[in-house]
Amino acid sequence: MEWAPAECTLPTEERPLRVAEFDELFASALLGLERVGPTRLRLTLERDEQVEKTARDLTAMESGCCSFFAFTFTSGDEGLALEVEVPAVHVKVLDGLAARAAMRVAR
Repeated sequence: MEWAPAECTLPTEERPLRVAEFDELFASALLGLERVGPTRLRLTLERDEQVEKTARDLTAMESGCCSFFAFTFTSGDEGLALEVEVPAVHVKVLDGLAARAAMRVAR
């Protein structure tokens, strides 16, 4: 997780586990992603109760260690939209998250 910012308070040894949790969510439930702005990413997840619980739990934990993240959930016809927004100074973190998601879009 070389794109983790200095402000991240998650202990270094726990970072690979967090990355693996995001990878698992993306591999099992990510239907698509769209970069809707330089500092904003929209992830479309399967609309499923367990997927939503997992995503909400994971984003809450991530907000706890990287408070600059803003996560917003919206349920729509195409699935559960998860909007991720960061301040411009942290765009590289969003780039890293987007790259990981792109490698694991559920087929």
